[in-house]
Amino acid sequence: MSIRLGYQIPNFSYGTPVHELFPTVLAQVREAEQAGFDAAFVMDHFYQLPGLGQPDEPMLEAYTALAGIGSATERIQLSALVTGNTYRNPALLAKTVTTLDMVSGGRAVLGIGAGWYELEHRSLGFEFGTFTDRFARLDEALQIIVPMLRGQRPDFAGQWYRVEGAINEPRWRDDLPVLLGGSGERKTFRLAARYADHLNIICNTSELPGKLAALEQRCAEVGRDRSTLETSYLAFVVIDEDGGTARRLHRDMLAANGIDLSSLTEAQRAAATDRHFVGDPDEVADGIRTRVLAAGIDGVIVNLVANGHQPGIVELAGRSLAPLVR
Repeated sequence: MSIRLGYQIPNFSYGTPVHELFPTVLAQVREAEQAGFDAAFVMDHFYQLPGLGQPDEPMLEAYTALAGIGSATERIQLSALVTGNTYRNPALLAKTVTTLDMVSGGRAVLGIGAGWYELEHRSLGFEFGTFTDRFARLDEALQIIVPMLRGQRPDFAGQWYRVEGAINEPRWRDDLPVLLGGSGERKTFRLAARYADHLNIICNTSELPGKLAALEQRCAEVGRDRSTLETSYLAFVVIDEDGGTARRLHRDMLAANGIDLSSLTEAQRAAATDRHFVGDPDEVADGIRTRVLAAGIDGVIVNLVANGHQPGIVELAGRSLAPLVR
């Protein structure tokens, strides 16, 4: 597995009738596949997230959507960024992602994290618990899921989960990749060092050197060669052939979520847009190169929340960024 360039779809609010929503998703992923993206991601949420929209905006169930995408594509890898561990029994999740791998011809990636969106849990009846609880549950879940993906039949009895000789048949392969996502230097990074093939780091770009130093330490603590754990960064990209158009779209996107850039100080603007890369293709590529890849990150996963649903924008992003990571 290698994910040097990924495309995440975090938003299904396209201003289209409902029956045109999923075709718009498929069009983006097909465009990403043709543009050379390695993987396509959807979010594993049931409500839209703060900062992206209102809770009642459209949100598709991740694995049903990924199965539909898999039937309409040929090469691109498919994953959630990331699966909320709290939403599914771990043995069921192992079966689900293995089935996605089967129906897509060996293209599934298990992206997984501890879960964090309290409103979803409270509203829909999922147990939320404490921060410590959620990471304890993720650790236990991985001790079940990873062996099941590898063709083993684990016995496990923990505080949160229990399986007895858990069977996972059929499998397309025994090396289905595991991706962890997050920013926690002690808990997430330790689990990634133990279990993952890929770590997607979600943080401000200014934090990346420190994050990579912490990851090096976590790998050393478990005796793992850090170079065997691929890394990527989640970037919010607004790109257009015309940089002025991109900047207008960016301002409008932020304004829709209550952020008026013109009213902020320079320091506040920098903090609000630290994870954003806005402008024409050269400006966006330069930002990714100098602010992300120069820190030592292997690749980048981008979302195009403002205009990715517009034909040609995903292709433009791929054409602009693929040369940086190949």
